Formats: sequence, structure tokens, C-alpha cells
Amino acid sequence: MKSIISSCNFKKVVFLLQIIFFVEAQHFCCADPTSGFTPVHFTAQNRKLQKPYNKSPHERYGNKDGVEKFWIYNHDKPFQKHNPTRPRSEIRISGHDYTSGVWQFEGNFLVPQGTSGVTIMQIFGSSKQATALQLRVYDGDLKYYAHNVVAPNIYDKWVRLNVIHNVAAGKVTIFIDGKRKFVARDHGRATFYFKYGVYGALSRSSNYMQSSWRGIKLFKK
Repeated sequence: MKSIISSCNFKKVVFLLQIIFFVEAQHFCCADPTSGFTPVHFTAQNRKLQKPYNKSPHERYGNKDGVEKFWIYNHDKPFQKHNPTRPRSEIRISGHDYTSGVWQFEGNFLVPQGTSGVTIMQIFGSSKQATALQLRVYDGDLKYYAHNVVAPNIYDKWVRLNVIHNVAAGKVTIFIDGKRKFVARDHGRATFYFKYGVYGALSRSSNYMQSSWRGIKLFKK
């Protein structure tokens, strides 16, 4: 009789432990990437629009009900005369450049069907190249530069993006909808800043490129 009772109690303990482990695992998996970070206050004055030099802002950028819309054409001019870079319509977050610490960018983006060969988010700055990070869209997939797929099938839906840059560790961590998806090196110490919008890739760009953004936030610790 005692052995039966002990066996029942043991099974209950095991069952309870399984529940605890499951809850803990779910909490770890779905923990908010911003937990432990301090919000960084910034205003419209910190948002600097870079657009084709021969276009007025409203021809390549819109902001309605908190949703920012960016668009360019593959034949557009660069943002400065005699500048060899590709066309862009993107926000450069100013006033919060950094050289140390752990910084985080958060935003929700939507890329429509057909937009391809375009960078939608960057960490500018590196000792070895122009950027520490570029997130590009190719044929509906969000990629690390033109290489690893970070998130597939992102067309026509809102996606939450969190990017954490640990300068001392030289590491960039990318979260999609709250889940860690990719970790990469940052290509060397420099002065860094965040950008988002649309910036034509060097090749394989669609004629029309667009992204929309909302809920842009910065954090640090």
C-alpha cells in the first residue's frame, strides 16, 4: 500500500516539475527583448530624412496616423549630388550616435509584395566597411545583407523587429516578433547610428521599393 502511495506521489511530483519546466521554457523563449533596457527619448527632431536630392520630402515619404511610409524607384537620384550611392528614402536617427554600451532598435515594418533588393534597416558604422548591419528584403525573405535568411515570407504583414548591438562584444542580435533569430559580428568598432526605410541594394533591385514603419523606439543599458 505504501509503495502504491509513494508511486502516486512521485508521479505527481514529476508532473508538477514538467509543468514548471514548460512554463520556464516558455517564459525564456518569449521574453521581451527590451527587458532590462532603459528607453531612450527621441523626437521628430532626431529623425533626419535622406531622400533623392531632386525630390521634395512628400514625393518619397509620408507619415499618417503614426505610420511612416518610404518609397523609391530604382532610377532615382542619390541623396546628394555627385554621390555614388544608391537611391534611398530613409530616416537617419541623429543625436543618439554611440561608440559603446548596449543599444537596441525596435520597430514594426511592412514590406509589400514585389519590393525586392532593398535594405530596410541598418546600423551604420564599422572599421572594416560602411555598416555593422544591413537587413535586406529579397523576394519576400528578410536577409542579413544578401546572405542568411533571418525571416522568410515577410511580404504584406506587420513584423516586429528588435536589433540589439553589444559594442564591447562586437555582436548584433536580431529578434523577429520577440524571438531571437540571428546573431552576427558587427565588423569592428566605430561611431554607430540606426537607419530605417528603403535603400536600394547594389543589384537585383525591383523598379519600385517600399516599406512602412511604426512604433520606432530606442533602448540602451
